[in-house]
Amino acid sequence: MKDHFTRIAKEVPSMLLIMILPLLLGSTAAFPDGAPADTCVKQRQNQPNHGKARTQPAHTNPFEVVADAQSYHPGQQVSVVIYPHTQQSTVFRGFFLQARDAHSNEWIGEWVQSENTKTIPECSAITHSDNRDKLGAKLIWKAPQNKRGNVYFTGTVLQEYGTFWSDIVNKVQAEPQ
Repeated sequence: MKDHFTRIAKEVPSMLLIMILPLLLGSTAAFPDGAPADTCVKQRQNQPNHGKARTQPAHTNPFEVVADAQSYHPGQQVSVVIYPHTQQSTVFRGFFLQARDAHSNEWIGEWVQSENTKTIPECSAITHSDNRDKLGAKLIWKAPQNKRGNVYFTGTVLQEYGTFWSDIVNKVQAEPQ
C-alpha cells in the first residue's frame, strides 16, 4: 500500500497537491453542520473551537435566548427561541445550547430535533445543522420524565466563523397577567 501511495505521489504534479491540500485541510477546520459532541467537554466548554477566535464581549451581543418557562414538571416541553434583540435584522449562522439544572448545574432533559437542528443527547445540547443565515430559531426542550425543578439554557450564538458570543444564559419570557 505504501509503495502504491509513493508511486501515485510521484506521478501527481506538485502544483496539484498544493491546490488540493488547502481544500482538504479547510474542510476539517469548520463545522458547518453544527458543533461536535465533544464541545460539551472541551477546555472551553460550549464554545466553538475556531482557531484563535474567542467570544465577543457580552455587552456587544445582538441576540437574545428566551425560554417560556424556568420551572418544569415531568415531561413538560419548554420553548426556547433565539433572535436578534435589536431593531436590525441581524442574522446568525450557528448556535449551541445546553440545558442545565438550575440547582445542580448538571445536564438535564433532551431536545426535540427539528428541521435544521442536530441534538447532542450525551450532554443535553442542540446545535445548528447548516451554516445558512438565520433570522431566528425556535427550539423545544423536553424535561425528564421523573423529575421537576428549574432549568436554564446556556451556550453560544455564532454570527460568523470568528464572531460569536458564548456563556449566554437565557432570559425567561414574562408570564401574561
